[in-house]
Amino acid sequence: MKKNIALVAGGYSGEYDISIKTAITIENNIDKAQYNVYKIILDKFHWKHTTAAGQIIETDRTDFSLTIDGQKIIFDSVFIAVHGTPGEDGKFQGYLEMLGIPFTSCGAIVAGLTFNKVFCNSVVAQSGLVHVSKSVHLFKDRTLSTDEILKQVALPVFVKPPEGGSSLATTKVKTVAELQPAIDAVYAIESQAMAEEFVKGREFSIGVYRAGGVLTALPVTEIISSKEFFDYEAKYTPGITNEVTPAQLPAQEAALIADTARKIYDLLNCKGICRVDFILEENTGKLFFLEINTIPGQSENSIVPQQVRASGKTLIDFYGQLIEESLR
Repeated sequence: MKKNIALVAGGYSGEYDISIKTAITIENNIDKAQYNVYKIILDKFHWKHTTAAGQIIETDRTDFSLTIDGQKIIFDSVFIAVHGTPGEDGKFQGYLEMLGIPFTSCGAIVAGLTFNKVFCNSVVAQSGLVHVSKSVHLFKDRTLSTDEILKQVALPVFVKPPEGGSSLATTKVKTVAELQPAIDAVYAIESQAMAEEFVKGREFSIGVYRAGGVLTALPVTEIISSKEFFDYEAKYTPGITNEVTPAQLPAQEAALIADTARKIYDLLNCKGICRVDFILEENTGKLFFLEINTIPGQSENSIVPQQVRASGKTLIDFYGQLIEESLR
């Protein structure tokens, strides 16, 4: 009997449009012979499914079900494709956990921890698995002067939202005069910010997932941007960034990245597909952890689909594995 899968996209953040593109890729690559897929789009006012006939059905939030033509649809699993809140910060996962509905990503507590880059960096740094750049956690209602900040970190720094994705409101700060305007730009969208020391080197990203009891690291991607860093424009504008999959790396360095990513995935008790980003520092060869993305972008040419194809798998097989793992 075919399983009912809710594919949830949208959300309440600036990554709404990217989430919709992710959901299109996933929907196009779920085996319809095995699963009935119902796409549900979240916004601040509605959780809605649009039928093939164009009828808009509101989700019953008391049990996360749909009623279509008098038939109540109960879901066997939920494929979460929401970047940002509430699908990546643990809120939606907590809701599903209370209802006892399986889903394809990390649990609520893990999602909440990893969503905040400062908190996540602290846990990863304490593990000793990898280097982590120094940073300062800043709060809008507890201001620090630029002098106080620069006693803790040295320029240049990246100023960014700890709980934002897609490099929104992220600035590379090289001078003291640039620091406060960069922080204010983050405060325009979030009540907290972080200033993180810049590490010069090559940037790499790798997808990791567990299916059938096997923890798998996908091929490594190198991110080569023609801009100064991998910002929102570089991520989503064709031609600005060259993503090389698999990365041109000595086998030893590729193995180090894959092994470290798997260890971080297990350290944080992740589930589903996660993408771990690193910097391999110039001259020293030290590997620095940048962040972990527990619901990575998966539009057709995004990094994870690139890596799946490079590994010899099809997206249909890959998404099937993620769904079956959620049902275990």
